[in-house]
Amino acid sequence: MRAITYNEFGSADVFELKEVEKPIPKDDELLVKVHATSVNALDVIFRSGESLLFGMTKLMAGFKKPKYNILGFDVSGEVESVGEKITKFKKGDLIYGCLRFPGANAEYVCVPEKLASIKPANMSHIESAAVPDAGGTALTGLKDTVSIEEGQRVLIFGASGGVGTYAVQIARTFTTEVTGVCSTSAVDMVKSLGANAVIDYTKENFTENGQTYDIIFDAVGRKVTSYSKCKNSLTKNGIFVTVDIQSTVFKYMFNKNVKGYMGNIVTEKLDYLRDLIQMGKVKSVVDKVFPLSQITEAHRYYEEGHPKGKVVITLQD
Repeated sequence: MRAITYNEFGSADVFELKEVEKPIPKDDELLVKVHATSVNALDVIFRSGESLLFGMTKLMAGFKKPKYNILGFDVSGEVESVGEKITKFKKGDLIYGCLRFPGANAEYVCVPEKLASIKPANMSHIESAAVPDAGGTALTGLKDTVSIEEGQRVLIFGASGGVGTYAVQIARTFTTEVTGVCSTSAVDMVKSLGANAVIDYTKENFTENGQTYDIIFDAVGRKVTSYSKCKNSLTKNGIFVTVDIQSTVFKYMFNKNVKGYMGNIVTEKLDYLRDLIQMGKVKSVVDKVFPLSQITEAHRYYEEGHPKGKVVITLQD
């Protein structure tokens, strides 16, 4: 099968298109013919060998050389065969999922049953491949990490990015008071996702406008914003939630107003997202689609192009 491989850490130039053996599913896995995958922050971290989470990313990705030679965490495709212990899926099912260990930048990948779900019927593979990691991360932050009630004011920082576009829509399923923060070129798009207010950060600093929010969701991380910058924009019991768990795990361990987290995307969350998508409450924003052979360009665009929504890689469509 065709696969994009890499044998050393570095820039997007490390990728090579090669013929490799088709994987064999374990008893609890599905063999999936990949139709599409997407580029996520974790792909770039694994490719570059960057050390984050106090070295945990190096432990996962490898220290001197890559532990996994094929990247790709999101997958949307068709079940080719199933392991002996599989009960929920069969050959021919169209599924989507988020892998714990990469491998979806290839024509076939093995997906553990507990990390897969039937893909949304009203989405193409390109659209559904954009969902798992980014949508699951947004869902975990806004549903499992905090509880949003109708009438509460929620601000999404980084509302036009991969996680942010889903966060705006998911927040809207809980409350009508959703504000998005993004650049000028993304204002109309963020409004179209359901934000009842949008702040252009090139023209206004939301931390200085006197408005307060019950929840501020940082969908960017990388210390672009922080609790210390945002605390005066929170209500008395307001919570700052961030995808940047490294910046919060020790510094704010005992502060109930700060919560950092990781996604942990499993079947139940994918089922929940599928229901929202099929009800028309959530959609994917796909900025650009690249064929597998142009994965180097896809990674460069992800890192340099400030994409609105997701960057998707297609194999079959």
